[in-house]
Amino acid sequence: MAVVRWVLGRLILTLNWLFSPRGIKRSAEDQRAVDALTANLALYQYEACPFCVKVRRAMKRNSLKVALRDAKRNETYKNELSEQGGKLKVPCLRIEEKGEVRWMYESSEIINFLEYKASQA
Repeated sequence: MAVVRWVLGRLILTLNWLFSPRGIKRSAEDQRAVDALTANLALYQYEACPFCVKVRRAMKRNSLKVALRDAKRNETYKNELSEQGGKLKVPCLRIEEKGEVRWMYESSEIINFLEYKASQA
């Protein structure tokens, strides 16, 4: 089963690389405004997880800079996700606003939130 998962993961990453979306072109000022809105976000993810790829593609499509945290390969991020987020499930968006932290786990919900942030600038 591990071999099948590894092969499927590589296939997902290859297809993502081949058919990578183009980002939105913004003026430098507008991009800085968008970057400021996403500076307090971090995506906990696994590289080959199809739902994580879906979220990363949406980030690229919208030219969003969100910190990526590999919870599979980095024990610190894995522990943060488990202990602070409440469960070891990816993708997970860590949102820090007004001194409060919240965790968002569903890929479609994360994408909707990111698209909303992109539209605010």
